[in-house]
Amino acid sequence: MKKIKIALDGPSSSGKSTLARALARELSIIYVDTGALYRAVGLYMVRHGIEPKDAEAVTAALGGVKVELAYADGVQTVLLNGEDVGGLIRTPAISMAASAVSAIPAVRAFLLGLQKDMVERGGVIMDGRDIGTVIMPDADAKLFLVASAEARAKRRWLEMTAKGVDCSYEQILSETVARDEADSSRDIAPLKPAEDAILFDNSALNIEETVAEALRLIREKGAHE
Repeated sequence: MKKIKIALDGPSSSGKSTLARALARELSIIYVDTGALYRAVGLYMVRHGIEPKDAEAVTAALGGVKVELAYADGVQTVLLNGEDVGGLIRTPAISMAASAVSAIPAVRAFLLGLQKDMVERGGVIMDGRDIGTVIMPDADAKLFLVASAEARAKRRWLEMTAKGVDCSYEQILSETVARDEADSSRDIAPLKPAEDAILFDNSALNIEETVAEALRLIREKGAHE
């Protein structure tokens, strides 16, 4: 397995996870979905009736949380206290809960060790909102994927409706804008590109075009060697 390290950051619903999975396959490296870790913590809090913005209550509850990433045939599984919760953490409500808990220092410290351990192994692409600035500052290539709020909301709406979820585009657009504001204005690890990150706008690109352009940018950096 190649030992390259690739950091992929960007706002919610910009297509980071889809792109990261595709790049992992193309480059024969492991994909780590760090957002899934925070979503799992957010899910735990929601399930236990804990307000995700209540830093004191969330911090006190972390003792009951065990989050793991497992891999089988290159596919990542998110385990929350031993339960596969991959199908439960992608709703708008859990997205907002994840954004709230990720602003709490104790939660970030709680998950930092797991993320750092995976980085040390190398041969990894990791996506999130502070990968290039905090988790993997020495990455071989750093991409910051952006898209307009309207483009991201439309993608999310199409994804949710295809799954039979009853939601409106206007609702998702409002939630997207709200999460952008929360992620970019928080005191702890706010959403921002690393100084040496490559900004990549895929508002007008489909997934195949996005992957092709990302590969070009990575190879331009020499990170595929």
